[in-house]
Amino acid sequence: MGALVTVAIQWMAHHLLVVLTLLTIALAAAAAAVRTRTAADRRALHTRTAQLRRIGASMSTSPKAFEHALADLCRRDGCTKVTVVGGAGDLAADVLATTPTGRRILIQAKRYSPRTLVGSHDVQKVNGTYRDIHGCDLAAVVTTSTFTKSAAAFCTQVDIRMTDHRALALWAEGTGRPHWH
Repeated sequence: MGALVTVAIQWMAHHLLVVLTLLTIALAAAAAAVRTRTAADRRALHTRTAQLRRIGASMSTSPKAFEHALADLCRRDGCTKVTVVGGAGDLAADVLATTPTGRRILIQAKRYSPRTLVGSHDVQKVNGTYRDIHGCDLAAVVTTSTFTKSAAAFCTQVDIRMTDHRALALWAEGTGRPHWH
């Protein structure tokens, strides 16, 4: 075994140009593969977010698809560490992310019909968990509907961001600001 290693090292020393050329080709191929994958990921995200431009007015998505759509919007707008966590036992968190400024945000998604408003109890649940349970700096409730007056007053009082159907449509179109600003 030792003799084989010695022969291999001697061969590489005598053929250094060949070894360097092969290494250069391998590194170039790896870099090209990473660029291709990154570009494909960017195109896929662009396609998904382009489809979201109608999300504010559309009720055809499932609640889970709505959560994933919000996660895609966060990614599009520069968030990292974006995770969809919604479901039974989610403790009022559907999407967790890190904003471009490094703050952790919890998003509670409420895919409601226009006649079902987000109530004060919905935002109180978020307020009770986003800091202590989920370790977030910010919280937002995003809905395809709107908020009751008491819910809006509570959000204002405790600084939970509200995104109603109008603000959601603007955010999805790319003309509105994300709720972490």
